[in-house]
Amino acid sequence: MNPLEQYLELYRSHRDEIDANGAPVLNALRDDAFRRLEGMTLPARGDENFENIDPGAMLAPDYGINLRKASVEFDPDMTFRCDVPLASQSVMMNVNDTFAAATDAYDSLPDGVDAGSLREFARLAPAEVAEYYGRIADPGNPVVALDTLLAQDGLYLRVRRGVRLERPLQLVNILTGSAPLMAVRRMLVIIEDEAECKLVACDHTQRDDLDMLALETVEIYVGRRARFDYCHIEESSRKTSRLSALYLRQQEASSVNIDGMTLFNGKTRNEYHCRFEGENAGLRLYGMGIEDKERVISTYTHIDHAVPRCKSDELFKFTVDDSASGAFTGRIHVAPGAVGTEAYQANRNLVGSPEARMNSKPQLEIYNDDVKCSHGCAIGQLDPLQVFYMRTRGLTEAEARLLLRQAFMSDVIAAVDVPSLRDRLHMLAERRFAGMETACGRQCAAGKCNK
Repeated sequence: MNPLEQYLELYRSHRDEIDANGAPVLNALRDDAFRRLEGMTLPARGDENFENIDPGAMLAPDYGINLRKASVEFDPDMTFRCDVPLASQSVMMNVNDTFAAATDAYDSLPDGVDAGSLREFARLAPAEVAEYYGRIADPGNPVVALDTLLAQDGLYLRVRRGVRLERPLQLVNILTGSAPLMAVRRMLVIIEDEAECKLVACDHTQRDDLDMLALETVEIYVGRRARFDYCHIEESSRKTSRLSALYLRQQEASSVNIDGMTLFNGKTRNEYHCRFEGENAGLRLYGMGIEDKERVISTYTHIDHAVPRCKSDELFKFTVDDSASGAFTGRIHVAPGAVGTEAYQANRNLVGSPEARMNSKPQLEIYNDDVKCSHGCAIGQLDPLQVFYMRTRGLTEAEARLLLRQAFMSDVIAAVDVPSLRDRLHMLAERRFAGMETACGRQCAAGKCNK
């Protein structure tokens, strides 16, 4: 049976509940999503751009979905927060697929910043939300269509023209429950002209023994001469799956930095669809994944240079060990009129065992000659001469390999534009390469998080 059928039947049977716990703006797009899903077949593992991941198998289990928005108990002391010391402007949460935040989360926000529940803002300001909701993401993408069909809440963030946040906002996505669960989340971010904002999002699973799935669509609009930094950190469990599709639209002279960091996971599919719609804009898209055991990560990127004189810088690095699997597909498209384009793409990978697998497919599609574009890929192992050299300095082989792997990821982490978060990511990467199986959330609960 097509795995999508169970969700179509769920929608047929519970349409009233889904709408009642959503908002008219969200509900207005559900019928179109339903019609699209009726005619869809999910890609299978081995299909183009899905070399190591099977979305159908990920969606096949009979997950519970909290359509009635019943309250869920969770332990905030067990929540993994990136803990940006003395830096975070405000901390907000998604508990599974429902927005939640303490009342003091908004006290430090300046005028001109709308941040909170997508559902509530869609009810209070429907015209403003409808202008962007579902207008940036591709409704033909199965992840987007399914998310649009079932999403009832998530994060809404709008920074008004000229408003500049000095410190980052922080969003903690918590997966928890007493039975297998699928959380259907949505994020809508609008950074208006000449505004500036940084957002740090962290995924954390509180139940390591349950199958969990996070289904997420992120829509981002960045206006003229605006700046937006988005750092996402995945720190879940081996039984957690993630299907995420991020869509970005940039206007004239805007600047965007996106960092995707996968530290702990089960099976992960991350998609980044980025499009320049105004000249002289810049994008830095960086990411990393630390994969071992039977973990799987699949990354797809598509950067569309649709207008002249824009610059993109893309770098993804992965380490795969044991029986882990990684795949990267990166596509850069340069339109016929996009003169003066600069586009750079690199994928670097370390494979640490005979059973580990890594696939890489960088692509350039260029339709004019006035460009500076390059792409590159490398898949290899640690240099034995470097290991030997470090051992002659008194290090053990394990210590030498640990330091070399840390160094391998250092340029991706160094690109994070929040110094305290950057330091914390270096520490978390070191723990992962040292073989720690205990997630940072548990470390924090034990009073060890900052030691």
